[in-house]
Parts: sequence; structure tokens; C-alpha cells
Amino acid sequence: MANRTTKETDVILIGAGIMSATLAMLLKQLNPSIRIEIVERLDSAAAESSDAWNNAGTGHSAFCELNYTPEKEDGSIDISKAIKIAESFEVSKQFWAYLVANQVIELPDSFIKPIPHMSFVWGEKNVSYLRKRYETMQTCHLFEGMQYSEDHDLIKEWVPLVMEGRKADEHVAATKMDLGTDVNFGTLTRNLFAALSAMENVNLHFKHGVTNLKKKNNKWHVKVLHEVNNDLHTLVAPFVFIGAGGGSLPLLLKSKIPESKGFGGFPVSGQWLRCTNEEVIEQHAAKVYGAAAVGSPPMSVPHLDTRWIKGKRELLFGPYAGFTTKFLKSGSWLDLIKSIKFSNIKAMIFAGVRNMPLTKYLIDQVRLTPDARLEALREYYPNARKEDWELAVAGYRVQVIKKHEEEGGILEFGTEVVSAADGSIAALLGASPGASTAVSIMIDLVKKCFPEQAKSAEWQKKLKEMIPSYGKPLNKDEALTLHVREFTGEVLGLQQLHH
Repeated sequence: MANRTTKETDVILIGAGIMSATLAMLLKQLNPSIRIEIVERLDSAAAESSDAWNNAGTGHSAFCELNYTPEKEDGSIDISKAIKIAESFEVSKQFWAYLVANQVIELPDSFIKPIPHMSFVWGEKNVSYLRKRYETMQTCHLFEGMQYSEDHDLIKEWVPLVMEGRKADEHVAATKMDLGTDVNFGTLTRNLFAALSAMENVNLHFKHGVTNLKKKNNKWHVKVLHEVNNDLHTLVAPFVFIGAGGGSLPLLLKSKIPESKGFGGFPVSGQWLRCTNEEVIEQHAAKVYGAAAVGSPPMSVPHLDTRWIKGKRELLFGPYAGFTTKFLKSGSWLDLIKSIKFSNIKAMIFAGVRNMPLTKYLIDQVRLTPDARLEALREYYPNARKEDWELAVAGYRVQVIKKHEEEGGILEFGTEVVSAADGSIAALLGASPGASTAVSIMIDLVKKCFPEQAKSAEWQKKLKEMIPSYGKPLNKDEALTLHVREFTGEVLGLQQLHH
């Protein structure tokens, strides 16, 4: 007979990825006596979207990702989203530096490394766009130190692989930002959970899947099944956070909160070409992002990407998108079908009809032959040889579909936090630039779901201690930006801009 138990706690976190780890650590710093139960279906932390092979891994600071700086109809470049993401990443670095400086988590060398962030384009139209983007970004000190060039020789010094074998008369342009980083969110997440597990009143339960959640008498009752011995536990708490990556949507729909109505998900799988030739890997030291092909989704922007995974330098190219009906790598092929409910079917159908080019794009990507994949790589690395690369499966992303008054349903490409009006439950949906902006996202969530405590002098003081720029917009304060970057750079062993 399987055991049945009930346990009261203060906070239940579903999913052991970067979001839950960040929220748990923030709450424990703000209130050391808070009781937290963390439930994860798999047998280890950060095994899905937060893992290095599964996610984008770039410390997204909007230095190189062109989809964050769209060109407007009048030809000007909108950098507002880039500014917001750059600020958010500075907030993440401050929190990590605070944890490292106070010996809460282990040394940063294992999870963050400096690496230049570059954009690279070819063709008159794209070159003109990149030049305008560079000029516009120079108006904001967050992007100070960015270099721009159309000179073949200089770009070849920066990234030899990208220029070797290219036609001498091809019009190309690149920007380079030395302040870029590579972040291994899998390692960071595991470091955070290792520190949390050693704290009082924090319990991590692996191989535990959530079967149901219901609100009774102002508390959430979360039913959890141990996947091995079938013990059924009920966890009871006034606050629940669903940070289960692609698994968040089905759980949010189970909660039946009015705010969840109309939300749907569109799963997209990813693949990388992974370089297997050490000599080639050694010749490239940058994250080089290009422009997305017309009609392709923003998360498919190709990049030739240097990373450190398990302490070893790697080189990846991709991602190639794919069509799937699973919400997680370890999910079920029925995930998509099961997520369709009466409340969201209209939004799902409208978003589907309006995004036919995306669906066609994904199906075309699935049908890519190895030669076609190599062709895409050769646009960035003309001399690439097939035998130096192997195909690796990346993580799964679930893009958010939500109700839209005029259009029925729209597909969202960002990260979305959905919370109940009373703040008792919140779920994180969506993908990029999620992990890099996790700290900002979770601070906003704390303010929304713990409003009284968040306003208290005690919590305000602690937030300012952990994040020196807390409450101040970095894009308006150059001196503060420099001060913050100096501190985080020193603690985390990153590049500095010298004045």
C-alpha cells in the first residue's frame, strides 16, 4: 500500500530550474525562516530548459541579438527592448555577485565567463540596418564600448572562421561587444540548489510529479506523486509558483484560476550542430548572432556560439527549429492535444491561422537534410566541413499563445508571468530571454505575490543590499552603471570597461 501524507509549508515551487532556484534564493535571503518545498519530476535539477545543451546559454544582454532591436516603419531602430534586457541582465549579475561575495554559492568561474558578443550580417539591406542599430545604441551608455566595422581584415581578426573563404567583394558588417558573457545556467541552477538544500526548512523532492492542485480555505493543496514508489503526498501552502518550463502551462490550466483562461502553448523543438574538431573550436572565441530569415521566429536566429560546458570549451551552431507536440524533452507526445481546453481553443485556432508561415517554417526545418543544415552553417563559416559537426538535440520551448481582443489569439515570443489576482499562485510561461532575466522577473513576482512584506523597510533594505541598483533605472544613470559593472566584474571575474 502506497503511503499518503500531508505537509504544511509556506511556499511550494514546482520545477527545479533556474526560475524556482532564483525565487527560492531570493525568498530565503529576504526571510531566512520561510519554509519552502520544491518538487521536480526528473531526478536532478536543471535537467530541462536550464541545462547547458538545452538552452541558449548566452548571458542575454541584448548586445548581439538583432530581434530585440526591430526597425520601425519610418526606418528608425527601436532599442527600448534591448535597454530593458540589458538592465535586467545587470540585475542578475548583481544578485549573483552578492551571493558569491557572501559565500552563499560557489565560485563563478564554473558558471560565467567573459566572451565577446557579436552581430554579423551581409548584403546591403542588412549592413545598412546594422549600421543604424549601432548608431542608435551608442545613444545609451549601457552599450558603451561596442565596436562597429565593415572592414574584412578587422572582422577577420575578431572572428577568423567567419571570414575565411568569403568573397572579397561581399558587403559585410559586424559589431563586437567585449562585455559579453557565456552563462552555464545548468551549473548556476545546481549551485543555487546545493546552497538551498543546506539551509533550514528547504526540501527538494526529485522524481515527484504534480498530479493536481486545488485551492481550499485560502490555501493551495498540491497533490504530488512519487514516480518510483507511488507514494501520494499533499503539500499545503498559501503560495505556489509553477516554474516547470514547458510543463507550466498544463499545471496553470489545472489551477483553474480565471487569469489562466485563454492561454495556450505552441511547442517548438530545437537542434544544434556541435563541432567535434578541437582545432576548429580553438579558432573561434565569440558568440556571433545573425539576422533571422524572413518569416522565421525570433528564437531561430542562427548563431555560431562559443560555450563552456562541463568545464570544456565547445562550439555550436544553430538552433534549427523543429515541429513537436511535446512540451518538454521528457514530456509526452500528447502534451499539445491535452493542453487544448474550451477556454483557450479559440486563441489557439486564431494564433495557428495567423502564424501559418511559422508552422510552414517549422515543418520545413524538420525536413532539412544534413546538406541543407551545412549550407546554413556555411553562411556563417564558409569553410565548414561536414565531418567536423554532429547533430545534437537542444531543449524544447513552448511559445505562449494568449487571447487577444481584436485578433482572437496571438503568439508571444517573450516570457510571461501569469498570477492570480490574490497573488497566491503564479506561473512562468514562455522562453527567451528567460534565464538571463530571471532575477528581475522573480523580483517583480515577489512584489506582486508578497506585496505587504515587499513594501516593508526590512525587505526594501535587503533588496538594495543584494541589488545596489534596485529601484533605479540603469539606463538613466551612467555613474551607477559603471559602479555596478565594476563590482560585478570584479567578483565574477568578467571584462571591465576602462575609462
